[in-house]
Amino acid sequence: MTAVRSQDVGVDRELAIDLYRTMRRIRQFETTAGELFAAGELPGFIHLSIGQEAVAAGVCAALDDADYITTTHRGHGHCIAKGGRLREMMAELYGREGGYALGRSGSMHIADNTVGILGANAIVGGGIPMAVGGGYAAQLAGRGQVSVAFFGDGAVAEGVLHECLNLAELWQLPVVFVCEHNGYAEMTPVSKHLANAEVTDLAAAYGMPAEKVDGNDVAAVLTAARAATARARSGAGPTLIEARTTRWRGHFEGDPQKYRAREEITAMTERDPLTHWRDVLHAAHGVPPAELDQVDADIADLVGAAVEAARAMPLSDPGGLSRHVYPEGAR
Repeated sequence: MTAVRSQDVGVDRELAIDLYRTMRRIRQFETTAGELFAAGELPGFIHLSIGQEAVAAGVCAALDDADYITTTHRGHGHCIAKGGRLREMMAELYGREGGYALGRSGSMHIADNTVGILGANAIVGGGIPMAVGGGYAAQLAGRGQVSVAFFGDGAVAEGVLHECLNLAELWQLPVVFVCEHNGYAEMTPVSKHLANAEVTDLAAAYGMPAEKVDGNDVAAVLTAARAATARARSGAGPTLIEARTTRWRGHFEGDPQKYRAREEITAMTERDPLTHWRDVLHAAHGVPPAELDQVDADIADLVGAAVEAARAMPLSDPGGLSRHVYPEGAR
């Protein structure tokens, strides 16, 4: 894996700043959610994607609103990068009526069909067949759409992935399989759960092209995603992308992380995708730090406003549990 500069992949100043803005939105949302959870404001569990922002931002920058994604239990970043609205997402975490699913789904099941987010999934690998279904629908519709399946290395040993790789290649579906390889399946290191940690090797068995990229370099991710989506749109079939990245936090908020050394976590933070991209913006595009500081401040205000809006909403109404479940008059 080699470093990729923004100017090498046709990223102009405006797009480069947009990529930073997307990563910063994810980081701010996740950091704020972590603080709120620690303060006891959010019910249930949350799984944060801090450290993995470049994968979501880079892949989704290659997509259109009409394209599909499916995501995972650690899916806030994907949803934000694909155009999910911060207020509705935060309200869902709070269990409020104004959330994406009226406060009933919580963190792990956010969906927004208006921007192609088919849904997050708490089942390991559960979103992969949904994405293949989206790819099949896109192929039948013939409108040039692409379907992306995000999954972690913990899903690699699941049979459903292999079935879906086979079907997608067999039917030449416009699907991009994106493995966010952070080295851990929940608390289990990859050395303990995968016989072969090189996820790209799986693709060869199905005759599918694959690429491994530095998942902390948003330009590298974008380059791979552009090539994969262009291939899919042209009718040439699916691609597997393995993005090696870092999960700074535990599997869930409150996870004491006794399974990894503190030095490992420190080393991860030294590969911060946002810090790296700030350096690229300054060196390649002359963006002054003060301009990016203002971006940070503006996004902090946006997330803060989403929190205040969510707090002001009524709690999800138990009396309306049958809404959107049964057709009107069917009971």
